[in-house]
Amino acid sequence: MKRLFVLMLIGFVLVGVSCSRAQKKGEDVLVLVKTDFGDIKLKLYDDTPEHKKNFLKLVDEGYYNGVLFHRVIKNFMIQGGDATSKNAQPGARLGSGNPGYTIPAEINPKHIHKKGALAAARKGGPSNPEKRSSGSQFYIVHGEVLTPGKLDTMEIAMNSRAKNEFFKEQFTAATEKLNEFRNKNDQVGFNEYVAEIRAKTDSLWENQERIVFSPEQREAYSTVGGYPSLDGDYTVFGEVVEGLEVLDKIAAVETDQFDRPKSDIKMEVKLVK
Repeated sequence: MKRLFVLMLIGFVLVGVSCSRAQKKGEDVLVLVKTDFGDIKLKLYDDTPEHKKNFLKLVDEGYYNGVLFHRVIKNFMIQGGDATSKNAQPGARLGSGNPGYTIPAEINPKHIHKKGALAAARKGGPSNPEKRSSGSQFYIVHGEVLTPGKLDTMEIAMNSRAKNEFFKEQFTAATEKLNEFRNKNDQVGFNEYVAEIRAKTDSLWENQERIVFSPEQREAYSTVGGYPSLDGDYTVFGEVVEGLEVLDKIAAVETDQFDRPKSDIKMEVKLVK
């Protein structure tokens, strides 16, 4: 009887441990960013696993402790994660520091640049076609509340920019043949080929998907606010769950010509137990 009781007790303990683990597994992973302006609590998304894993690794190593928010632009974002900013001289231009690696993009359409979104900074332009993220630098969106009319205007501007990029890609692909006409001084052939490319590109563009803000995006950007023109270009991997007022305070500080706060804003980042 005593042995049966012990076995039953062990069974209850194991079930309890299993339930506890299951509960912890389903809980949000929270990270606390401590500053002199107050604390910002961040939730990391499960569906951006590479960014989540890397961010937690750096937090565990203490990588961010003492690092500055080195770039602050009101109504846009606050950015940090450059380890060289820890002992930077006043006025020094920052933003090039990284751990020596990048992270594959994990861009998810449902994660938008609403106010408080946590996203990975990255190198822009043709040198980073895969939109790989910086290994350490991140930003938190400040943004602004946008009217429906402003959102309509932004849609038009974003589609115009996308069309220009599309045309640029088509002409870049035809560079070699265009140069052949130039080398032969064949202006007629050059002009005819350019017209051919334009006609073909116009036709292809008609079948391209247009940028249209979803009802969820319009609701968020017209109430909470944010910076929608970054959607689809950068990986959003978390969001502020507490401390938006701290974000407002940091975004309002005075900055220099490089958008660096004139008074250093240091951070200490730790996992919330």
